[in-house]
Amino acid sequence: MSAPIDRVGVIGAGFMGSGIAESTAKAGLEVVVHEPDRAALDRSRERIEQSLEKAVRGGKLQEAGPVLERLAFETELDAVAGCDLVVEAVFEDPKVKGPLFRDLDALLPDTALLASNTSSIPIAQLASWTANPQRVLGLHFFSPVPVMKLVEVVVGLDTSEEAVTRAEAFARTIAKQPIRTKDRSGFIVNMLLVPYLMAAVRMYEEGFASREDIDQGMKLGAGHPMGPLTLCDFIGLDVLYAVCDSLYEEFKRPEYAPPPLLKRMVVSGHHGRKTGRGFYEYAPAPQRAAAG
Repeated sequence: MSAPIDRVGVIGAGFMGSGIAESTAKAGLEVVVHEPDRAALDRSRERIEQSLEKAVRGGKLQEAGPVLERLAFETELDAVAGCDLVVEAVFEDPKVKGPLFRDLDALLPDTALLASNTSSIPIAQLASWTANPQRVLGLHFFSPVPVMKLVEVVVGLDTSEEAVTRAEAFARTIAKQPIRTKDRSGFIVNMLLVPYLMAAVRMYEEGFASREDIDQGMKLGAGHPMGPLTLCDFIGLDVLYAVCDSLYEEFKRPEYAPPPLLKRMVVSGHHGRKTGRGFYEYAPAPQRAAAG
């Protein structure tokens, strides 16, 4: 019988890491959030408190106190040593993630799972930094994590069946729906979604139609909840650019190549909602919730 997952570590206190931590604590599990910077941890706690307060006001949560009591915010990596699962949600760079996986592999007991929330880096590449690649896999959450129900369970070349089964059980425990995917760039959702989004960017870039008409066309003509350019802004143009780069590097197909306009917007700091400007302009976020 597989060991239960009762205590979870989350490495990275940004927007995604905070969402993973919140969802896990709401499900009754103990959570340790690690970030070397105390200020980042304080912002994460504040972000989670605001989210929980909103859930209470909306009648989706009885009280926030017990959830917050299950959360610990620690600057030392050793704090996750007793966890049954550690989910990495740091900057999307293998030079950052690789050494972290090496250190976590040495720190965690053999029974612990080691997962990445990466949306573009091969799990096999991260597992190569460890001595126990059979326990390494992907748990790709979607933003905003407390709202989005899907988790892609990414099976690396050496990931054991037991690790996959335990990871899927964990996803269900925190009220998410797991879907299983092989380890290739884009997994399921991004591999299907990115060509659609990039087609919309090219259409706008070429002056074929206005941004509003492109978005309205897909909302009213295809029944999508939001148009593709609005969705690009919501995801983050910097995140999309990184995913496009990864997909194109792996498959060399033109539909995955990021259009020149996307690159210009990213280098200019126009990353979408989170920066206040992307394909559309947005009111600035409140100062206390702006980091992440």
